[in-house]
Amino acid sequence: MPTTRRSRFLSALTKLGTLREPAAFAGWIARIARNRAEDLRRGSRETRELDREHGRRANQAEEAEAASALAAIRRLPEAYRETLMLRLVEGMSGPEIAARTGLTHGSVRVNLHRGMQLLREALGSKSHE
Repeated sequence: MPTTRRSRFLSALTKLGTLREPAAFAGWIARIARNRAEDLRRGSRETRELDREHGRRANQAEEAEAASALAAIRRLPEAYRETLMLRLVEGMSGPEIAARTGLTHGSVRVNLHRGMQLLREALGSKSHE
């Protein structure tokens, strides 16, 4: 690909005169370099043999970890459990949780913070057992 690189550089060099703002040179040349890097990335598709058993084992491990975290959340006090479920399972933001639960934004932040602390402790103690 050296000829392609050279031809891109020569093309950029010949079009240098069309650059209206000399101050834009750095961005212009950087864009050419980014485009070239993207061309190279697109052209170098590595292929790998898939190991179906590895994927299955990974999924089982992830499912077990998710089940363990969900069980730990369910054991938390209600205020923390509800806000954590809305945040971690439903993917809601703090303001969305506040609107849904009727809590203030501050209360939601406190419940999420304390709930995450308790959850970390619960999951941390489980990994040491």
